[in-house]
Amino acid sequence: MDEKSEQPPGSRLPKKVAILYSEVKRSYFVTKEQYLTEKDAYKEARIIGKYLQKLGIKVKYFPGTPSLPEKLRRIKPDMVLNLVASIKGQEYLAASIPGVLDLLGIPYTGAGILGESLSYNKFLIKKLLVQNGVPTPNFQLFNTPQDPIDSSLRFPLISKLNEIHGSVEITKEAVSETEKHLRTRLKFLIETYKQPVLVEEFIVGKEVVAVLLEGLNKKVYMAEKCFKKKKAKYQFATFEDQWLKQGTESFAYRKFKDPILKEYVKKAFDVTKMDDYGKFDIRVDQSGRYFFLDCNSNPAFGPKEIECALATILDMYEVSFLEILRRLIQNTFKNGTNGD
Repeated sequence: MDEKSEQPPGSRLPKKVAILYSEVKRSYFVTKEQYLTEKDAYKEARIIGKYLQKLGIKVKYFPGTPSLPEKLRRIKPDMVLNLVASIKGQEYLAASIPGVLDLLGIPYTGAGILGESLSYNKFLIKKLLVQNGVPTPNFQLFNTPQDPIDSSLRFPLISKLNEIHGSVEITKEAVSETEKHLRTRLKFLIETYKQPVLVEEFIVGKEVVAVLLEGLNKKVYMAEKCFKKKKAKYQFATFEDQWLKQGTESFAYRKFKDPILKEYVKKAFDVTKMDDYGKFDIRVDQSGRYFFLDCNSNPAFGPKEIECALATILDMYEVSFLEILRRLIQNTFKNGTNGD
């Protein structure tokens, strides 16, 4: 199949694009680990900008700061590539960027204010998935380390920060086999990050990453993570694997195809109010059942050379990063602003 057939000849490209990125200072983040997930935000924005320039597009760069509206009014970009993942170290505040762009009437890539707001509450995302028939592991939100454990939960359990992505605190210690270990883990996470913790059953089996990219229609690309730590009791990508090692040291990708899972991904994309592109982490147990672990609107975005999962997976399907950009631009102009 010729993937590039989606791009009709003569499709209009913008003359001027503003790339928005996170303003990153160490003082904004509670821990060094959280800071590391965003420290290269400006550098990566510049790399992406070079690809836009190859398309003949003039590029401007702006951090997501209070002066952003005035700067955008002044330069009047044709559209915005929204890469802001946090404001002053708070990820949920990234949802304010689509609101600003909607007020200014500037078309932009990625989810709107509702989709971005939902993305930073994993518990609500899980509720939406369950309500709409998308399978997910049994889960519970803990607001304090002393909250009673739901009797339906079965160990081993994995603990995740409810409002922070980027695999922050997904370490070997994230999986608990006993209540004592879980309570200790909850105490550390809640006291350190001042937010609830999502606890869910750990699903033993394959891990699949799915990327949905919109263009003239929705297309889903999937890859299985093949872990190289064969002796590890629980196979999953830790923070160290994602951020402190070269990706190929810990796992590699191989194509994964299943039409049933593709339909689940499309449904998850719609019910969580994503736009343009999204990334989904899924487990497949020994019986072949699917369990959605995480849904990311506006996931890490960039070409393969910065080890971005989205571009790496699409490259396996012979979709280049330039083609990804073309499709996003096409979809953004087709829909206008992404207001909810």
